[in-house]
Amino acid sequence: MSLFEETLKCIEGKDEEAVKKAWKRLDSLTKPIGSLGKLEEIAAKMAGITGKIHNKINKKNIVIMCSDNGVVEEGVSNCPKDLTVTVTKNFARGITGVCVLSDFAKSDITVVDVGVDYDFDDPKIINKKVAYGTKNMVKGPAMTREECIKAIEAGIESVDDLVKKGYNLFGTGEMGVGNTATSSAILSAITGLPVDLTVGKGSGITDEQLKSKKKAVQAAIDVNKPDPKDIIDVLSKVGGFDIAGMCGCFLGAAKNRVPIVIDGFISSAAALCAFKLNEKVGDYLFPSHLSAEPAISYVMRELGLKPMLNLDMRLGEGSGCPLEFSVIEAALYTMDNMATFEEADVKNSDKFIDIREK
Repeated sequence: MSLFEETLKCIEGKDEEAVKKAWKRLDSLTKPIGSLGKLEEIAAKMAGITGKIHNKINKKNIVIMCSDNGVVEEGVSNCPKDLTVTVTKNFARGITGVCVLSDFAKSDITVVDVGVDYDFDDPKIINKKVAYGTKNMVKGPAMTREECIKAIEAGIESVDDLVKKGYNLFGTGEMGVGNTATSSAILSAITGLPVDLTVGKGSGITDEQLKSKKKAVQAAIDVNKPDPKDIIDVLSKVGGFDIAGMCGCFLGAAKNRVPIVIDGFISSAAALCAFKLNEKVGDYLFPSHLSAEPAISYVMRELGLKPMLNLDMRLGEGSGCPLEFSVIEAALYTMDNMATFEEADVKNSDKFIDIREK
């Protein structure tokens, strides 16, 4: 049995009993019932992941999957292809947006070359290269099924290795010029949504270029005819190694029963693929921010999740994850340190009204 197949088989859903116990404690804390909103939901969800009411984050890590995409030949991005190489190197230097925000949140990063068209000589960049970039999906499949599974397994292996090192909260990041186009193609292929809704301006293109980008994504779908019921078919035909690698990270986190944070649109497309492969993955997913890339709202609807933050961010890289790490840790700290009604000597707490939506 392959690592991919074994991982799918091993994933178990949330601990329902632990969730019930968490809500019982949350509802006993000295506050109007439900008044901490999403923070309460986070604490309860974490209980479902770990089986414990009280949880502490030991170490945090954002896994950044880097890969080139053949579809850049179609002019879907204003960024030059070699920017993938440059930014991947800069992750290792610790000078990009996600690096700075990770430092602020006291999180580590792991940089993985899963398919960059370049040979790095840097111990800070982990070599799990499947190929030197994908093929142009407008002209045929971006990769083979075997390559797709290998990229997914690169993500699973990355999380497996980090869990062994004591990390118990993960984020997902990426770098790959052209990967908003592949993300849009995946979303349209899985959901049937038209490219007018799934294709956005990515890192910045003109209105005329946007029309061309939509045509390219539609052409890729028309040429490859990905099967929406076969996620590997979708990923291999119109995806990217970076997205497949992140999909593996989500699967690996669920297998290891650790929480994992979704960044923006590209990361959410990978999360959707993992969710469609095994819906129990949803019990381990935490969305971070509402990306300014409009299609993310459709992905979140498919996942049944709502982003915690809305900061008009669209950088990618995993930059939303360290911000969400802080929200998650705040929720867990509240669960551990807030007094109960009894401890706070609050009388007649049984008369309080539950203000949560029913």
